[in-house]
Amino acid sequence: MENQKSRSIALIGGGPAALFMLKEIVNQNLSVESIYIFEKNERLGVGMPYGKYGACNEHLANVSANEIPTLISDIPSYLSRYPIDDFPDYYLNGEFNPDQVLPRLLLGNYLENQFHEYIKLAVKHKIKVNVFTESAVIDLVYDSEKENYTVVITDDKEYEAEIVVLCTGHHWPITFEGQTKGWYDSPYPPSKFNQPTNFPVAIKGASLTAVDAVKTLSRLNGRYIHEDDKISYVLNEGSENFSIHLFSTGGYLPALRFHSEEEPYEVSWSMTLEEIYDYKEKNNGFVELDYVFNRNFKYPLKERDPACYEKIKDMTIEEFVEEMLTIRKELDSFTLFRAEYLEAKKSINRRQSISWKEILSAFSYAMNYPAKHFSAEDMLRLRKVLMPLISVIIASLPQESYKEIIALYEAGVIDHIKVDKESHVDSHKDGGAIYRFIDTGGKKHDLHYQLYIDGTGQQPLEFNDLPFEGLKNNGLISTGYLNFRNRDEGLKYFNEKGLNVKKDSNQGFYMQVKGLSINDHFQALDSFGNATKNLFIMAVPFIGGLNPDYSGLDFCDTASERIVKFIKNN
Repeated sequence: MENQKSRSIALIGGGPAALFMLKEIVNQNLSVESIYIFEKNERLGVGMPYGKYGACNEHLANVSANEIPTLISDIPSYLSRYPIDDFPDYYLNGEFNPDQVLPRLLLGNYLENQFHEYIKLAVKHKIKVNVFTESAVIDLVYDSEKENYTVVITDDKEYEAEIVVLCTGHHWPITFEGQTKGWYDSPYPPSKFNQPTNFPVAIKGASLTAVDAVKTLSRLNGRYIHEDDKISYVLNEGSENFSIHLFSTGGYLPALRFHSEEEPYEVSWSMTLEEIYDYKEKNNGFVELDYVFNRNFKYPLKERDPACYEKIKDMTIEEFVEEMLTIRKELDSFTLFRAEYLEAKKSINRRQSISWKEILSAFSYAMNYPAKHFSAEDMLRLRKVLMPLISVIIASLPQESYKEIIALYEAGVIDHIKVDKESHVDSHKDGGAIYRFIDTGGKKHDLHYQLYIDGTGQQPLEFNDLPFEGLKNNGLISTGYLNFRNRDEGLKYFNEKGLNVKKDSNQGFYMQVKGLSINDHFQALDSFGNATKNLFIMAVPFIGGLNPDYSGLDFCDTASERIVKFIKNN
C-alpha cells in the first residue's frame, strides 16, 4: 500500500531526463506533494544537445519525429500550433514528413513546450511544481534524522526533498580549454567558434560529435551550394588554407540512417529482472554476454532475415564482428561511406530495413539492463570486441550530413586519418596541439595544429568528477565494479595498464568501471554496496561504466519509467 501523500522529489537538472521523469510521475499517478526542478541554464527540456549550448540551426538530431517517445503532443500537432520560420526546409508549405530527421533546435523547442505542458498537468494533479532556472546545484547533503536531502543552490539558498534524482545530462571535463589558445575539449557550445580559420584543423574522433564540429567550422570558412539532390562546397576568400583532419583509431565514419521497420526501442526487448535473476542463479551469479547476444541479436535475426542468420548462426561474437568489419577494413573510409549511403538510400526508398543493423541497434539498447550483471571478462569483451562495431552502426548519421561531408571531401577540404591506439595529443606552448601517432603504414608523425577539437563525444565520467561532495564524503555513492568469473582471467588483467583490476579479500579479482554503482532501478549504491535511500542516478555520464550504451530520449523514457515504478511500489 502506498504511503500518504507527503513525498517531495528534487530533479537535479531540467533537461530531457527531467522531462521524462515528470511525464512518468504524472502518468503513473505517483502520490507526491511537491516537485523541485533545478536547471543551471535558462530553459527547461532542451539540455545541452537541443539548445544554444549544443547546437546551431544546421545541427541535426539523429532521430525523426516518429522515433520520439510518446509525450502529450506529437511533433505534427505541435507544429500545427506553433508554425516555424527558422527551419523553412523542414516544414514546407505545411507539408510534414515524419521520417525526416529533426533540426536539434526545433526538437529543443518541442521538448521545452512539452515540459511546460507536463508542469500544467502535474498542477492539475494537485502537485506543487517549483521550477528554478539559472540555478546550479552545488551540493546535496543527506540528513539521516529527517531522512531527506538538502539541495544547496548557493550559500544562502537551500531546499529540502525526500527523493533526489540526478538528471544532470552531458558534462564535458575541461583539460586545456581556456588555458591553451586553439585547444577545445568539445565542440560545445558552437558559438565559441566565431571566426574563419585559414589553416588545417584537427578533430579527434569521427563520431556524431565530430560531425557537429565539422558542420560548425565548414560554415565559418565556406558555403554549401544546393543543386537538386547534390551539394557542393566552396571555400571563402581568405580561407583557402582551411581543411579538416579527422583522426580515429577505428578508421570508420559513422553509419547512416536507413529505413527502420520496428518500433525504435521496446521495453519488452530487454531481459526482465525475473529473467536476469533466474539466469544468474543457474549460472554462477552472472549473466553471460553470449546468452544476451543470442537472445537479443541472433534469434530476432533468424525471424527477420533467415538468410543472414544462416551465415552467422555458428559464429562467435569475435567471428561475427570480424566478418562485419572485414569489408570496412578493406575500403577507404570515404569509399565505404559512399557505399553505405547508397545502401541506406535504397533502404529508405524501398522502405526496407537493413535487418542486421537494425537488430544490432536493438541489441545495443537491450543489453544495457543485464550489463551490470556481466562478469568483468564479458564487459571487457563487450567493450573491446562488440562496441567498436556497435558505435559505428548505431550512429544513424542523417543523409543531409552525409551529403555535406562528401561535398567537403570532393572539394579536398576533409580527410580521415586512422591512428594507432597509443596515439595521443599534447597541448602546444604556442597554442593548439601536437597530434602524435603512427599511421597505417607504420610511419610516426608529430603534427602541430593551430586549432584542435576533441570530438570523441560524451565519455563515461569518474566518481571524483561528480560535483556533490556531500554525497561523496558520506559514502552515499560508490564506484561501479564487476567481479571476474575466473580467477586466472582476473590475474591476467591484474597488471594491465589502463584497467583498474583489484584483488578482493577472498583472493578473487574485480574490475572497477567508470562512473557510479547503481542497481536495476537506477538507485545509487553506497560504499557498502547497499541501496542509498531515495537517491537515483540517470545522469548518463556517471553510469556509463555499468550502462555501456545509452540511447538519448529512449534511455530517458525507459529509465524514468523504472525509477517511478520503483518509488511507487516501495
